[in-house]
Amino acid sequence: MALGSRDVDTGVILLLGGRSEIGFEVARRLAPGRVVVLAARRSGELSDQRAALQAAGASAVHCVEFDADDLPSHQPLLEKVTAEHGPIGVTVLAFGILGDQARAERDPAHAVAVVNTDYVAQVNVLTSLANLLRAQDSGQIVVFSSIAGVRVRRANYVYGSAKAGLDGFATGLQDALHGTGVHLLLIRSGFVIGRMTEGMDPAPLSSTPDQVADAVVAGLHRRAANVAVPGALRLMFFAMRFVPQSIWRRMPR
Repeated sequence: MALGSRDVDTGVILLLGGRSEIGFEVARRLAPGRVVVLAARRSGELSDQRAALQAAGASAVHCVEFDADDLPSHQPLLEKVTAEHGPIGVTVLAFGILGDQARAERDPAHAVAVVNTDYVAQVNVLTSLANLLRAQDSGQIVVFSSIAGVRVRRANYVYGSAKAGLDGFATGLQDALHGTGVHLLLIRSGFVIGRMTEGMDPAPLSSTPDQVADAVVAGLHRRAANVAVPGALRLMFFAMRFVPQSIWRRMPR
């Protein structure tokens, strides 16, 4: 463990997006001795994930229904988890969609669907979650931004704009939570090779779900505010600001 690190907050591990490869790997690393709650649509089909977490040492694994786009259901779900399983230690927001950029440019409903899941639903969950964790004076939150939101590209501007909004909201929420005992970790990753990007050509400085999960867990222990995955992206994030728009609009996804 790194110098200055401390234990991750005690309590339930809540994974919002129970099928997420990255989220699952984070939960698996934190599972030993902990109660894990997997929240996803069709939660009855999470038996493989449940068994793997039990094998990793979780004291109990519970699967609950969660539809990110059903905004009114978010707060009751969080209240149900705490009422039935106790205080939440770590919540990982691992739900989201890439969408189809070409379709989104033709179909406003698809563009709105991407933004609703990747930004609006996240804002709704985070607001309810922050209020709950403030009341218990503890808890850690993991939010996934992306290189796509650092500077939005023409090639995926619908998804990128949602990530840019989420990045800004999470940064502001970090400031709002300062001094409350609640910690928000914002992960800014590059291209992640996995189910979500299957069929796409990996970009430079790509990572795997395992690598991202390792960075998340290390960031939780350090109480870091922001973590770039891989770390070399920090320099790229800085350089991206200075690329002329005439060149930037031709950048690939």
